Amino acid sequence: MNESRATLHAVLAGLGPAVTPHRPWPRHALDIAGWGQLIDALRHRRWALLGLWADGHTVHAALEDHSAAEFAVASLDTVDGAYPSLTSVRPAAGRLERAIRDLAGLKATGTIDDRPWLDHGRWRAATPLAADGAGPAAPRPGTDYRFLPVEGESLHQIPVGPVHAGIIEPGHFRFHANGETIVRLEARLGYTHKGVETLMRGKTPADAVRLAGRISGDSTVAHALTFSRAVEAAIGLEVPARAHWVRAVMAEWERIANHLGDIGAICNDAAFPYILAQCSTLREKVLQACAKAFGHRLMMDAVVPGGVAIDLAPEQAAAFAGLAADLIPPFEAVCRVYDSKGSLLDRTVTTGITPRSEIERFWPPGHVGRAAGAGRDARLAPGYPPYNELSFAAPRFTAGDVDARVRVRMEEVRHSVRMIQRMLVAMPDGPTRTTVPAIAGEGMALVEAFRGEILGWVRLASDGTIARYHARDASWLQWPLVETAVYDNIVADFPLCNKSFNCSYSGHDL
Repeated sequence: MNESRATLHAVLAGLGPAVTPHRPWPRHALDIAGWGQLIDALRHRRWALLGLWADGHTVHAALEDHSAAEFAVASLDTVDGAYPSLTSVRPAAGRLERAIRDLAGLKATGTIDDRPWLDHGRWRAATPLAADGAGPAAPRPGTDYRFLPVEGESLHQIPVGPVHAGIIEPGHFRFHANGETIVRLEARLGYTHKGVETLMRGKTPADAVRLAGRISGDSTVAHALTFSRAVEAAIGLEVPARAHWVRAVMAEWERIANHLGDIGAICNDAAFPYILAQCSTLREKVLQACAKAFGHRLMMDAVVPGGVAIDLAPEQAAAFAGLAADLIPPFEAVCRVYDSKGSLLDRTVTTGITPRSEIERFWPPGHVGRAAGAGRDARLAPGYPPYNELSFAAPRFTAGDVDARVRVRMEEVRHSVRMIQRMLVAMPDGPTRTTVPAIAGEGMALVEAFRGEILGWVRLASDGTIARYHARDASWLQWPLVETAVYDNIVADFPLCNKSFNCSYSGHDL
């Protein structure tokens, strides 16, 4: 075999045995030597790091081989609570490793940053996910956070947050600036940590999915779908065909509602509130229609393991069809206004550019990647029902600026409306839910939310309850790029840049 061309599955098969059952992609158990060889392979291959988490004394790394469309998990049983860091070959691992140390007490050796991340020293218990139980509740190092130093003349610091103006989630941003020009931004998150993964342990899938749907409220459908698909994969459960289609209709309306909100908010931050007013009106129509169809404006608790809790009634399907047809003309009018306002484009074009070098280091999913010529779409790869029966392409732009991130959203609204129209016509009849047996298993799922892919990994105990569930929101791989996008921009443009990313605080903080 040509080692330089070996696929992800072939390389991992040579490094350690496959663990069964683990669905739908293989999981390989590596020893410390195999983990070292994996690090070397990552140094020379463009495999994407999809996630990194701990389960007891074991660390897991989810990987994607773009060239072969292969997905897999590599696992290592840590030695004395330590494992070699992946940060040198995959910078996106840095914050994930810091979170593993906070939550599970496992240390990444050779890392370039060992500061706490989610733990601010105020939890009632340290390392809540540790295999040996939580640690003492005494104050810990997170109480005195060390921001990275910046050297140079005429520099000053601007601390912003964690409490912000308006009704938004908390996060602290430490600017170093030369006059009004940003020379470094460092974010500190973790203020909305809820202990979701700890709360899930021991719960049935039916109970735990309610927690999954509240990891990030604006992506409740996507997170509940990720959890449900991971559970279904773990036990090899086939979901009724109609359930897949109803789920997708919900997911696309969620995508449309959030993109409309983001487009309006970005323009408002660029001092053009007219588009915010128009997009807010359209978004409200979507939310009202979703409330009538599924009993909740955000469609919480509608997606469950085994299918959906609420079927789409014929009259609501007809209402959705009418809404989809009525939505496009006013939306296109909004897009024309955006394109015609030079003063607005002057604020968005060439502002907040994500450097190509950083895109290739982090490979962020969703609109952040797709606005810079990269990014993946889990609906297409690996794909899942019913998207494998729908022909569509993920929009991509190359500028990587605020304007490109707006245009990705615009294109995705158009695509989602067309998909909904097709799904409402092609949706099969039949049951929408099946029984979930209480058995053990391991499974993983990738689902495309409006921000980008969500990864969900679950291990079910012998009685079918949750032994471990890990959720990696797209924001984990996007937040680091906010810091690079604002470099050499003025401080006043930070709200505009930040909103064009619109990363989730809650989805990141777990």
